[in-house]
Amino acid sequence: MFSRNGLEGNYEQSQFDSRVSKDVNENLAVVPQIVQMPNEQFQLPATAVDPVDTRQRRASTVSLVIPTKNEARNLSHVLEHIPDIVDEVILVDGRSSDVSTLMAKSCRPDLRIIMEPSAGKGCALRAGFNASSGDLIIAMDADGSMSPEEIPQYVHFLENGFDLVKGSRFVAGGDSLDITPFRRAGNRALLRIANLFYDVKFTDLCYGFFGFRRMYLPYLDLNSTGFEIETEIMVRASLLGLRIAEIPSLELPRRHGGSNLHAIRDGQRVLKTIFAERFLTTSLHRTPAEVAAAPPQLLES
Repeated sequence: MFSRNGLEGNYEQSQFDSRVSKDVNENLAVVPQIVQMPNEQFQLPATAVDPVDTRQRRASTVSLVIPTKNEARNLSHVLEHIPDIVDEVILVDGRSSDVSTLMAKSCRPDLRIIMEPSAGKGCALRAGFNASSGDLIIAMDADGSMSPEEIPQYVHFLENGFDLVKGSRFVAGGDSLDITPFRRAGNRALLRIANLFYDVKFTDLCYGFFGFRRMYLPYLDLNSTGFEIETEIMVRASLLGLRIAEIPSLELPRRHGGSNLHAIRDGQRVLKTIFAERFLTTSLHRTPAEVAAAPPQLLES
Protein backbone atom coordinates (compact mmCIF):
# COMPACT_ATOMS: atom_id res chain seq x y z
CA MET A 1 0.00 0.00 0.00
CA PHE A 2 1.43 3.35 -1.00
CA SER A 3 1.47 6.17 1.53
CA ARG A 4 -0.88 9.17 1.51
CA ASN A 5 1.96 11.28 0.08
CA GLY A 6 2.73 8.66 -2.57
CA LEU A 7 0.83 7.37 -5.57
CA GLU A 8 -2.33 6.66 -3.58
CA GLY A 9 -2.46 10.23 -2.32
CA ASN A 10 -1.86 11.62 -5.80
CA TYR A 11 -4.64 9.48 -7.24
CA GLU A 12 -7.10 10.56 -4.55
CA GLN A 13 -6.14 14.20 -5.05
CA SER A 14 -6.74 13.87 -8.79
CA GLN A 15 -10.20 12.53 -8.05
CA PHE A 16 -10.89 15.56 -5.85
CA ASP A 17 -9.55 17.91 -8.54
CA SER A 18 -11.84 16.29 -11.12
CA ARG A 19 -14.82 16.84 -8.85
CA VAL A 20 -13.94 20.53 -8.44
CA SER A 21 -13.51 20.99 -12.18
CA LYS A 22 -16.91 19.41 -12.82
CA ASP A 23 -18.62 21.45 -10.10
CA VAL A 24 -17.16 24.75 -11.29
CA ASN A 25 -17.24 24.34 -15.04
CA GLU A 26 -20.39 22.29 -15.59
CA ASN A 27 -22.64 23.56 -12.80
CA LEU A 28 -22.13 27.29 -12.92
CA ALA A 29 -25.63 28.27 -11.81
CA VAL A 30 -24.96 29.43 -8.26
CA VAL A 31 -27.67 30.90 -6.03
CA PRO A 32 -26.25 33.01 -3.20
CA GLN A 33 -27.29 32.63 0.42
CA ILE A 34 -28.12 36.18 1.54
CA VAL A 35 -26.57 36.84 4.94
CA GLN A 36 -27.44 40.52 5.19
CA MET A 37 -29.27 42.74 2.73
CA PRO A 38 -30.26 46.17 4.14
CA ASN A 39 -31.69 47.33 0.80
CA GLU A 40 -35.18 45.86 0.53
CA GLN A 41 -35.41 46.78 -3.17
CA PHE A 42 -32.37 44.73 -4.15
CA GLN A 43 -32.91 42.24 -6.97
CA LEU A 44 -30.83 39.08 -7.25
CA PRO A 45 -28.46 39.11 -10.23
CA ALA A 46 -28.53 36.44 -12.90
CA THR A 47 -26.92 33.33 -11.42
CA ALA A 48 -25.18 31.83 -14.44
CA VAL A 49 -21.45 32.52 -14.18
CA ASP A 50 -19.40 32.26 -17.34
CA PRO A 51 -15.73 33.11 -16.68
CA VAL A 52 -15.10 34.15 -20.28
CA ASP A 53 -18.19 36.33 -20.61
CA THR A 54 -17.56 37.85 -17.16
CA ARG A 55 -14.09 38.86 -18.27
CA GLN A 56 -15.49 40.55 -21.38
CA ARG A 57 -18.34 42.36 -19.62
CA ARG A 58 -16.74 43.48 -16.40
CA ALA A 59 -15.33 46.91 -15.64
CA SER A 60 -13.80 46.08 -12.25
CA THR A 61 -10.21 44.97 -11.72
CA VAL A 62 -9.49 42.00 -9.46
CA SER A 63 -6.66 41.49 -6.98
CA LEU A 64 -6.03 38.04 -5.53
CA VAL A 65 -4.28 37.96 -2.14
CA ILE A 66 -2.69 34.67 -1.04
CA PRO A 67 -1.03 34.45 2.39
CA THR A 68 1.59 31.72 2.61
CA LYS A 69 4.03 30.12 5.01
CA ASN A 70 6.05 27.08 3.96
CA GLU A 71 3.72 26.13 1.10
CA ALA A 72 6.32 25.53 -1.62
CA ARG A 73 4.88 22.11 -2.48
CA ASN A 74 1.35 23.46 -2.86
CA LEU A 75 1.81 26.83 -4.55
CA SER A 76 2.41 25.57 -8.07
CA HIS A 77 -1.01 23.89 -8.19
CA VAL A 78 -2.76 27.00 -6.88
CA LEU A 79 -0.98 29.51 -9.10
CA GLU A 80 -1.31 27.45 -12.28
CA HIS A 81 -5.10 27.33 -11.92
CA ILE A 82 -5.77 31.03 -11.35
CA PRO A 83 -8.29 32.17 -14.01
CA ASP A 84 -7.64 35.06 -16.39
CA ILE A 85 -10.28 37.16 -14.64
CA VAL A 86 -7.63 37.98 -12.00
CA ASP A 87 -5.60 41.07 -12.87
CA GLU A 88 -3.15 41.08 -9.97
CA VAL A 89 -1.78 38.27 -7.81
CA ILE A 90 -0.21 39.21 -4.47
CA LEU A 91 1.62 36.55 -2.49
CA VAL A 92 2.34 37.51 1.12
CA ASP A 93 5.06 35.39 2.65
CA GLY A 94 5.02 35.09 6.44
CA ARG A 95 8.63 34.14 7.15
CA SER A 96 8.73 30.87 5.22
CA SER A 97 11.73 28.63 5.81
CA ASP A 98 11.29 26.78 2.50
CA VAL A 99 11.45 28.00 -1.10
CA SER A 100 7.86 29.26 -1.28
CA THR A 101 8.73 32.60 -2.89
CA LEU A 102 11.14 31.05 -5.41
CA MET A 103 8.56 28.46 -6.38
CA ALA A 104 5.87 31.13 -6.74
CA LYS A 105 8.00 33.29 -9.03
CA SER A 106 8.93 30.34 -11.21
CA CYS A 107 5.26 29.43 -11.64
CA ARG A 108 3.95 32.95 -12.10
CA PRO A 109 6.64 35.58 -12.87
CA ASP A 110 4.12 38.44 -12.88
CA LEU A 111 2.98 38.04 -9.28
CA ARG A 112 3.93 40.49 -6.55
CA ILE A 113 5.66 39.12 -3.47
CA ILE A 114 5.40 40.89 -0.12
CA MET A 115 7.59 39.76 2.74
CA GLU A 116 5.64 40.16 5.98
CA PRO A 117 7.93 40.14 9.05
CA SER A 118 5.11 39.77 11.58
CA ALA A 119 3.76 36.30 12.28
CA GLY A 120 0.11 35.40 11.70
CA LYS A 121 -2.40 35.05 8.88
CA GLY A 122 -4.07 38.31 9.85
CA CYS A 123 -0.85 40.26 9.43
CA ALA A 124 -0.28 38.67 6.03
CA LEU A 125 -3.79 39.39 4.77
CA ARG A 126 -3.75 42.99 5.96
CA ALA A 127 -0.42 43.57 4.21
CA GLY A 128 -1.81 42.07 1.01
CA PHE A 129 -5.03 44.07 1.17
CA ASN A 130 -3.15 47.34 1.65
CA ALA A 131 -0.82 46.54 -1.25
CA SER A 132 -3.63 45.61 -3.64
CA SER A 133 -4.76 47.93 -6.41
CA GLY A 134 -7.86 46.15 -7.74
CA ASP A 135 -11.44 47.30 -7.30
CA LEU A 136 -12.27 43.86 -5.94
CA ILE A 137 -10.13 41.85 -3.52
CA ILE A 138 -10.31 38.06 -3.37
CA ALA A 139 -8.52 36.13 -0.62
CA MET A 140 -7.73 32.43 -0.62
CA ASP A 141 -5.30 30.00 1.02
CA ALA A 142 -2.10 28.65 -0.52
CA ASP A 143 -2.43 25.03 0.58
CA GLY A 144 -4.50 23.77 -2.36
CA SER A 145 -7.66 23.27 -0.31
CA MET A 146 -9.50 26.00 -2.21
CA SER A 147 -10.11 25.93 -5.95
CA PRO A 148 -9.07 29.04 -7.92
CA GLU A 149 -11.68 28.05 -10.51
CA GLU A 150 -14.34 29.29 -8.08
CA ILE A 151 -13.02 32.88 -8.22
CA PRO A 152 -15.31 34.01 -11.12
CA GLN A 153 -18.33 33.25 -8.92
CA TYR A 154 -17.11 35.68 -6.26
CA VAL A 155 -16.41 38.34 -8.87
CA HIS A 156 -19.81 37.87 -10.49
CA PHE A 157 -21.77 38.56 -7.31
CA LEU A 158 -19.49 41.41 -6.23
CA GLU A 159 -20.19 43.07 -9.56
CA ASN A 160 -23.90 42.50 -9.24
CA GLY A 161 -25.00 44.09 -6.00
CA PHE A 162 -23.05 42.53 -3.13
CA ASP A 163 -20.27 44.20 -1.14
CA LEU A 164 -18.81 41.06 0.45
CA VAL A 165 -19.10 37.51 -0.83
CA LYS A 166 -17.77 34.62 1.21
CA GLY A 167 -17.46 30.95 0.49
CA SER A 168 -19.38 28.48 2.62
CA ARG A 169 -18.72 24.79 3.05
CA PHE A 170 -22.10 24.25 4.67
CA VAL A 171 -24.56 26.06 2.41
CA ALA A 172 -26.39 23.94 -0.16
CA GLY A 173 -23.86 22.91 -2.81
CA GLY A 174 -20.83 23.37 -0.55
CA ASP A 175 -18.82 20.69 1.22
CA SER A 176 -15.59 19.97 3.08
CA LEU A 177 -13.39 16.96 2.53
CA ASP A 178 -10.89 18.17 5.11
CA ILE A 179 -12.60 19.42 8.27
CA THR A 180 -12.39 17.18 11.34
CA PRO A 181 -15.42 16.46 13.56
CA PHE A 182 -13.82 18.50 16.35
CA ARG A 183 -13.26 21.54 14.12
CA ARG A 184 -16.75 21.17 12.65
CA ALA A 185 -18.31 21.23 16.13
CA GLY A 186 -16.23 24.24 17.13
CA ASN A 187 -17.13 26.13 13.95
CA ARG A 188 -20.82 25.38 14.52
CA ALA A 189 -20.71 26.69 18.10
CA LEU A 190 -18.87 29.89 17.11
CA LEU A 191 -21.25 30.35 14.19
CA ARG A 192 -24.32 30.23 16.43
CA ILE A 193 -22.85 32.83 18.77
CA ALA A 194 -21.95 35.17 15.92
CA ASN A 195 -25.37 34.86 14.27
CA LEU A 196 -27.07 35.55 17.61
CA PHE A 197 -24.89 38.53 18.49
CA TYR A 198 -25.03 40.20 15.08
CA ASP A 199 -28.47 39.12 13.86
CA VAL A 200 -27.10 37.64 10.63
CA LYS A 201 -27.49 34.30 8.86
CA PHE A 202 -23.99 32.99 8.24
CA THR A 203 -23.68 29.28 7.52
CA ASP A 204 -19.88 29.21 7.78
CA LEU A 205 -17.71 31.51 9.89
CA CYS A 206 -14.11 30.27 9.83
CA TYR A 207 -13.33 29.88 6.14
CA GLY A 208 -10.74 31.94 4.30
CA PHE A 209 -12.16 32.07 0.76
CA PHE A 210 -13.95 35.41 0.32
CA GLY A 211 -14.02 38.64 -1.65
CA PHE A 212 -15.05 42.25 -1.06
CA ARG A 213 -15.04 45.68 -2.62
CA ARG A 214 -11.79 47.44 -1.85
CA MET A 215 -13.58 50.76 -1.30
CA TYR A 216 -14.73 49.42 2.09
CA LEU A 217 -11.27 48.44 3.31
CA PRO A 218 -10.64 51.69 5.27
CA TYR A 219 -13.99 51.32 7.03
CA LEU A 220 -13.30 47.73 8.06
CA ASP A 221 -10.20 49.03 9.88
CA LEU A 222 -8.76 45.55 10.36
CA ASN A 223 -6.27 44.84 13.13
CA SER A 224 -6.34 41.08 13.77
CA THR A 225 -3.05 39.22 13.52
CA GLY A 226 -4.13 35.56 13.31
CA PHE A 227 -6.82 33.31 11.84
CA GLU A 228 -9.48 35.35 13.63
CA ILE A 229 -9.18 38.01 10.91
CA GLU A 230 -11.77 36.12 8.86
CA THR A 231 -14.28 36.51 11.70
CA GLU A 232 -13.30 40.15 12.20
CA ILE A 233 -14.01 40.90 8.55
CA MET A 234 -17.41 39.21 8.62
CA VAL A 235 -18.70 40.79 11.82
CA ARG A 236 -17.40 44.26 10.96
CA ALA A 237 -18.97 44.04 7.53
CA SER A 238 -22.28 43.17 9.17
CA LEU A 239 -21.97 46.10 11.59
CA LEU A 240 -21.24 48.43 8.68
CA GLY A 241 -24.44 47.31 6.97
CA LEU A 242 -22.70 45.86 3.92
CA ARG A 243 -24.60 43.59 1.56
CA ILE A 244 -23.25 40.11 2.31
CA ALA A 245 -23.81 36.81 0.53
CA GLU A 246 -22.44 33.30 0.85
CA ILE A 247 -21.84 31.00 -2.11
CA PRO A 248 -21.10 27.27 -2.00
CA SER A 249 -17.45 26.25 -1.90
CA LEU A 250 -15.77 22.86 -1.86
CA GLU A 251 -12.89 22.54 0.62
CA LEU A 252 -10.36 19.91 -0.43
CA PRO A 253 -7.74 18.28 1.76
CA ARG A 254 -4.52 20.29 1.70
CA ARG A 255 -2.23 18.78 -0.90
CA HIS A 256 0.95 18.50 1.16
CA GLY A 257 2.15 19.25 4.67
CA GLY A 258 0.35 20.11 7.89
CA SER A 259 -1.98 22.97 8.71
CA ASN A 260 -0.83 26.07 10.58
CA LEU A 261 -4.24 26.20 12.30
CA HIS A 262 -4.42 25.29 16.00
CA ALA A 263 -8.07 24.51 16.66
CA ILE A 264 -8.30 25.30 20.39
CA ARG A 265 -6.03 28.33 20.46
CA ASP A 266 -7.41 29.89 17.29
CA GLY A 267 -10.97 29.04 18.31
CA GLN A 268 -10.46 31.01 21.51
CA ARG A 269 -9.18 33.96 19.50
CA VAL A 270 -12.24 33.81 17.24
CA LEU A 271 -14.54 33.74 20.26
CA LYS A 272 -12.72 36.71 21.78
CA THR A 273 -13.14 38.61 18.50
CA ILE A 274 -16.88 37.90 18.39
CA PHE A 275 -17.35 39.29 21.90
CA ALA A 276 -14.95 42.22 21.48
CA GLU A 277 -16.47 43.44 18.23
CA ARG A 278 -19.98 43.21 19.65
CA PHE A 279 -19.29 45.37 22.71
CA LEU A 280 -16.18 47.34 21.71
CA THR A 281 -17.59 50.31 19.84
CA THR A 282 -20.70 51.69 18.17
CA SER A 283 -18.74 53.58 15.53
CA LEU A 284 -19.18 50.72 13.06
CA HIS A 285 -22.99 50.80 13.30
CA ARG A 286 -23.52 52.84 10.14
CA THR A 287 -25.93 52.45 7.27
CA PRO A 288 -24.65 51.68 3.76
CA ALA A 289 -25.60 55.24 2.73
CA GLU A 290 -23.47 56.69 5.54
CA VAL A 291 -20.56 54.46 4.58
CA ALA A 292 -20.79 55.44 0.90
CA ALA A 293 -21.12 59.16 1.74
CA ALA A 294 -18.12 59.25 4.07
CA PRO A 295 -14.89 60.56 2.51
CA PRO A 296 -12.49 57.78 1.58
CA GLN A 297 -9.25 57.33 3.48
CA LEU A 298 -5.96 56.75 1.74
CA LEU A 299 -4.10 53.53 2.47
CA GLU A 300 -0.39 53.04 2.28
CA SER A 301 0.55 50.60 -0.48
